[in-house]
Amino acid sequence: MAVKAPPEYSEISIRVLKGLEPVKQRPGMYTRTDNPLHVIQEVLDNAADEALAGHGKKIKVVLFEDGSVSIEDDGRGIPFGLHPEEHAPVIELVFTQLHAGGKFDKGKGGAYSFSGGLHGVGVSVTNALATRLEATTYREGQVARLVFSGGDVIEPLVVRKAEAGERKSGTTVRVWPDGKYFESLALPMAHMVHLLRSKAVLMPGVTVTLVNEKTKETQHWIYKGGLRDYLMQTLNGELVIPVFEGEGFADAHHDSFAEGEGAGWCVAFTEDGQPVRESYVNLIPTNAGGTHESGLRDGLFTAVKSFIELHSLLPKGVKLLPEDVFARASYVLSAKVLDPQFQGQIKERLNSRDAVRLVSSVVRPSLELWLNQHVEYGKKLAELAIKAAQFRQKAGQKVEKRKGSGVAVLPGKLTDCESRDLAYNEVFLVEGDSAGGSAKMGRDKESQAILPLRGKVLNTWEVERDRLFANTEIHDISVAIGVDPHGPHDTPDLSGLRYGKVCILSDADVDGSHIQVLLLTLFFRHFPKLIETGHIYVARPPLFRVDAPARGKKPASKTYALDEGELTAILDKLRKEGVREGAWSISRFKGLGEMNAEQLWDTTLNPDTRRLLQIELGRIDFTQTEALITKLMGKGEAASRRELMELHGDTVEIDI
Repeated sequence: MAVKAPPEYSEISIRVLKGLEPVKQRPGMYTRTDNPLHVIQEVLDNAADEALAGHGKKIKVVLFEDGSVSIEDDGRGIPFGLHPEEHAPVIELVFTQLHAGGKFDKGKGGAYSFSGGLHGVGVSVTNALATRLEATTYREGQVARLVFSGGDVIEPLVVRKAEAGERKSGTTVRVWPDGKYFESLALPMAHMVHLLRSKAVLMPGVTVTLVNEKTKETQHWIYKGGLRDYLMQTLNGELVIPVFEGEGFADAHHDSFAEGEGAGWCVAFTEDGQPVRESYVNLIPTNAGGTHESGLRDGLFTAVKSFIELHSLLPKGVKLLPEDVFARASYVLSAKVLDPQFQGQIKERLNSRDAVRLVSSVVRPSLELWLNQHVEYGKKLAELAIKAAQFRQKAGQKVEKRKGSGVAVLPGKLTDCESRDLAYNEVFLVEGDSAGGSAKMGRDKESQAILPLRGKVLNTWEVERDRLFANTEIHDISVAIGVDPHGPHDTPDLSGLRYGKVCILSDADVDGSHIQVLLLTLFFRHFPKLIETGHIYVARPPLFRVDAPARGKKPASKTYALDEGELTAILDKLRKEGVREGAWSISRFKGLGEMNAEQLWDTTLNPDTRRLLQIELGRIDFTQTEALITKLMGKGEAASRRELMELHGDTVEIDI
């Protein structure tokens, strides 16, 4: 049989993707592929950039019944003459060449000082992923039109004279997105509306229109009041202080930033409700935030902190952090950055380092001045931030599961079993290291795991859930079992449960019973669903061993008794069998550690011979059980316990 030779790797193996091929091969690198909204937004952003540059007052979007979308503006129109170097119409280059655009040349000589366009990639991606794209441009008394399919020109450029009544300048792009590149061709209308409305908000005086031919609806947005109007319409929750708004832009003499760089903002603080947070860079929505938001955060924090220090408002022991001031802040931030650096082509996050300093430097002095002019409001804002800091510090005392590489690390003292079958495997929570040693040696390695516990477990009846993991033993129990603490009415995730049976194994004496009670308290209080679903058991090791001599045909025997009652029954049986009084010997186990591995297996671990008690909530309802355990385990319940002992003390046998 011939062996197939491995494919050769040589010069011919290297392939160069030309034109728009890279976009078609890897569309996810250039745009979002869940739906075509982002490729439509690329065209919309170009129209907005014209308005931002002061060359347009209208943007119109039409959703056609055939699934196509058109974007129309009254800007300067894309030039359609021949490019001096490429010898092709400029409008054709814009739609067919990656990294061809008018926004690289920033500054005074450039066509766009501030724009969202940065890479010259946008509309060429839209074109590559469309079955058809029609581009029409109006300028200098002429109209130029050309048509593409899959990024290729299918109707070459035609230029004609503008007719009476036609626009003097502007661009119209109509695009038919190609379904093979997107999970769905349906545009998310809520996002579309939000996007268009935000463009109107950020460009006061510009009219944005959406026409939906399918539903015959038309919507118009024009905002004279800008950010404030928009935030107030979007906000829910009662204001703590009046809305703080402002703007600041660098002038020609600024020593750090270019003329026109800066930000406009509107910030509201509310006691409740979901905060509204939106940020934009050169009208591009930055849904994932970025360095301009960090600048707003820094400016707000520095101003509020200096106000608090000036008026000595900070209580002793409270440390203020930026998140405390920001916790209840809603805002709309619109930054203008000359040469913005975005993370990725879809521009969801601004990465420009200088933007932190840029935004902070205009926000901080403005807020400091405002707070000191409105001291009462300043004190209210300070109170809100201090309250958030106190809440955070209290929450900071919560102890989380120790984690490594993203998953909880199993405790080192856990000796695990090989089986992962819940119907089969079990873990024993064993009192003391010595007993743990015997249990490890005597267990069935396939199905039985051992977790030794040191000393008495914490009484967790009155411990807050978020403080549980401060105790190492409880942390280890939770991690080993694979279930997080929860309440009786929670629906915890039990999919991580690692054992079908969780067995408490403690000495048969008073101390052992105490440990049993402490663990049962832990499970009842903080892991009730494990009891409810029948996963918690108590192993019942014997308290006595009776060694009887040979009698007749019966050989010498070892018998184990769970308690005094069973011991009496065993002795009665021996007497009936004719064993003379005192011929037997009785050993009392002081603890599990006194048993060797074989004895522990025979009496407590072997599924065929052991006594394992399943814990159930029984018929008493949860509230009654809770009240009873509170009497028994509550710290301030000494009087109730005394009363309980006086009433029922005579029914208890004392183990001395």
